[in-house]
Amino acid sequence: MAASDQVANEVLPEIYVQPGESRLVLESAILRTLLGSCVGIAFRIPRLGVGALCHPMLPRCPAKSAAILSRSAGSRYVDFAIRDLARQFDALGARRNEVEVKLFGGGDVLLTAKDAARPTVGRLNIEVAMNVLEEEGFAVSASSLGGQRGVNIRFNTQTGEVLLQRHS
Repeated sequence: MAASDQVANEVLPEIYVQPGESRLVLESAILRTLLGSCVGIAFRIPRLGVGALCHPMLPRCPAKSAAILSRSAGSRYVDFAIRDLARQFDALGARRNEVEVKLFGGGDVLLTAKDAARPTVGRLNIEVAMNVLEEEGFAVSASSLGGQRGVNIRFNTQTGEVLLQRHS
C-alpha cells in the first residue's frame, strides 16, 4: 500500500468545537462545529502540522474586560479569539504568511426586525473577523459567509479541506 493510500484510509479523531470555544491541535484531526450567526475560522499551518478552529459568538470583547478575561471566556469574542490564536501561532514559530485561513458562518438566522440600517450579529461578526484577520496579517483563502441558514463545517487539519453543509 502506498503512503498516500495509508493517509487516505487513516481515521482521524473528530473534535466538536462548542460555541465560544477555540481548539488548536498539534496532530491531524477533524474539527467540526455548527454555525448560525457565529463565525467559524479555520487555521492551518502545513509546515508545523498544526490546525485550529475557533467558534466565537460575539464581535468584540468589551474593552474593560479584555485584559482580565481567561482564554476560555475570551474565546466567545471574534477579536479576542483571533488575537489569542495568533499569539499561540507566534509561540510555535509560525509566520503569518504561511497560515492558511478560511472563514465561515455569520448568517442572519435569527428573526429580527427588518431594519437594514442596523447590522445583525452575524454581519458584525463577519466584519470584525475580516478586519482583525487583516490587522493580524492573515489572508483569507476561502470563505462562505452570510445567508439565512446555519451551516455545519468539518475541517480536516491534515489536508485543509473544509466540508460545509447548509441547513434547510
